[in-house]
Amino acid sequence: MAITVNRKSVFFSPDSKRVIVRFFMPGGEQRAKKIIKRIMQLTEEEALLVLNQILRDFSGRHRNITKIFSKHFNKVTHLITEVGFDVNNISNERQLLMGAYFTHEYSIESAAFFNPSMVEDPDQSHLQKGQKRVIVSFRATGEGHVSSIVFRGGIIDEHNNLEFQQAGKLVDEAESIKLHVYNKKNFIDKLADMDLENYHIINDIFDPLGESFPFRELRQRMNSYLESHQLNIAEKKVMQAIQWIANGQYEIRFSLDTAISDRVIFPVTDTESNGIEDARFVRFIDDDGSVKYYATYTAYNGFVIMPQLIETTDFYRFKIMPIYGKYAQNKGMGLFPRKINGQYVMLSRNDGENNYIMFSDQINIWDAEPILLQEPLFPWEFVQLGNSGSPIETEHGWLVITHGVGAMRRYCLGAIMLDKNDPQKIIGQLSTPLLMPNEKEREGYVPNVVYSCGSIIHNEELIIPYAMSDYSSGFASVSLKELYDKMALNYAENESVKQSSTKKILLVDDDIISQEIIAEILISGGYEVETASDGIQAIVEIGRKKFDLVLSDITMPNFTGYQLLEFLQNKNISVPVVLLTGHVSEQDEIKGLKSGAIEYLRKPIDADILLLRLEKIFGGK
Repeated sequence: MAITVNRKSVFFSPDSKRVIVRFFMPGGEQRAKKIIKRIMQLTEEEALLVLNQILRDFSGRHRNITKIFSKHFNKVTHLITEVGFDVNNISNERQLLMGAYFTHEYSIESAAFFNPSMVEDPDQSHLQKGQKRVIVSFRATGEGHVSSIVFRGGIIDEHNNLEFQQAGKLVDEAESIKLHVYNKKNFIDKLADMDLENYHIINDIFDPLGESFPFRELRQRMNSYLESHQLNIAEKKVMQAIQWIANGQYEIRFSLDTAISDRVIFPVTDTESNGIEDARFVRFIDDDGSVKYYATYTAYNGFVIMPQLIETTDFYRFKIMPIYGKYAQNKGMGLFPRKINGQYVMLSRNDGENNYIMFSDQINIWDAEPILLQEPLFPWEFVQLGNSGSPIETEHGWLVITHGVGAMRRYCLGAIMLDKNDPQKIIGQLSTPLLMPNEKEREGYVPNVVYSCGSIIHNEELIIPYAMSDYSSGFASVSLKELYDKMALNYAENESVKQSSTKKILLVDDDIISQEIIAEILISGGYEVETASDGIQAIVEIGRKKFDLVLSDITMPNFTGYQLLEFLQNKNISVPVVLLTGHVSEQDEIKGLKSGAIEYLRKPIDADILLLRLEKIFGGK
């Protein structure tokens, strides 16, 4: 039976009125020079008239737009000089006008507003009992499908109703940008991760630099090398990669008078030129009790996908850095909200298909071999699995919201529970989707998709922000008690399992007549019996329910008894298996016992022998 999902009445859809201003270079530098000449041919009076009209049309749409025009004017001063004009002799009004011609508006949310994550706001002051202030991040997409990160602030009340602040009309990019100092070893290791090593160009550029160096020194080395060398195709690729990595580390800051809904993290560097995708924010508590907010996201420039890490304490100042390491090379990384046994822990999808878990001593360097955590098990996730945000710590363990892709490329949300002290172990799992697209949610940019980048627990419910078909976003809540009950948590200390007197057996046999005969024998012996016609169906049943024993034929279509044993062993699913066969050799018996079978029984089954063997296995049932 499906879990009860309470879909909220709060929705976010793309809003084309949300615009920022960007530097605009129409048609390259040669065309820009023509534009400059045309502007310079205007009289001062004509230039002032055109500027005043522009300010009337746009000053109400942006904060201090003249400051932006001045900034964009400064970006083309070298072109002004090249066409023969003295920058110092250009009036302030004409400078602003020229800046306006090299500026355009960009509607950041016009195409899509999706893939949300929700975290607790750093400011929890002045709230009523049962309320929590939250920040939700979204992936906003505009013209050309360039993505950015935007925010909304809201409050969850004691009944888990959501109310968000009205978004303002003025949207701001960061007030300032500051590039970082780089670590030489990490930088070179990142090039190796991208399979760019053993090139002399790397040594030539980096050997003269210190163990740490600012962007300025790296840029000087690169320029010097370009002036003295003719690069081949491979070397150009390396040089481009160096530039991408260098651009990937910076800091941004927003003005303190900018509301959370008016802040947008728009692509800053070449590394992100095609978008910032799917930020998974998490509230992280360090060993000393201090709190930081991290987010993993994917930077894309049309050629290379680069995982990045955001760090902030207040959502005004953000530090952005690349995630280094051999195994930090794919999308969908979800950081645990604290260290476990002294190490940082991350969920990942290294092969693009399965869920993995990784451990590291440094938050942005992931070199240790990832550990396979979860493979597709149920039909609604047969295509691929992934995480839908960072794990959430609960009294029972780490709750992970997953996503699975099934037939017709339909995305559904699922859930697993990981052991609190050893998160490599899955101790609970939903056998049916937690959330799947309904008729109202299945139409959009990418049909039949629900997706999330991070949920939160409040007032005994799981609050899930989720994208609908990669177009808009909504919210849903689920009772934690019902969720835990449906996950069938496999605790060794589970008293209900200990006290159960009736043993439950899964009988797996493709021969219907044999299946019916053996089932009758088991029922007559006081056992509860479920049946499956092959190994695939058996896996589905094992995922749904807990069995005390599996009684399985060996030779079956789709999935043999040996394959079933191997699957259970690989998944660390602890359930005894007895194999049934009409034709068994000594080699077959050895093979089965090595694979984990505890017993062999020959067909046709003798009722007395079967019941005596089971009684011995269960120790007197």
